[in-house]
Amino acid sequence: MHLYLQTPPAAGSAPRNCRIALEQDLLGGWTLYRESGTEGGRATLKRELYLSRDDALAAFEHARDAQIKRGFKVMITQGFDSPHG
Repeated sequence: MHLYLQTPPAAGSAPRNCRIALEQDLLGGWTLYRESGTEGGRATLKRELYLSRDDALAAFEHARDAQIKRGFKVMITQGFDSPHG
């Protein structure tokens, strides 16, 4: 599952973006990736590991909701049953 979020562009500054991805590894665990930064600038990548799908999905949804509360808009979704997870 992948989710790309972006802030509306402000005058004179590049928009901020955030990518949240949830992937299963070969051993059955789950990895949550959170990447954020500015368009054309530096980015920060954080990785969290989970043993169960339910815990990983709850963390994914929490990360998504936190970014939406900060003013980010969902731009691209991939691997979801519904348009916004």
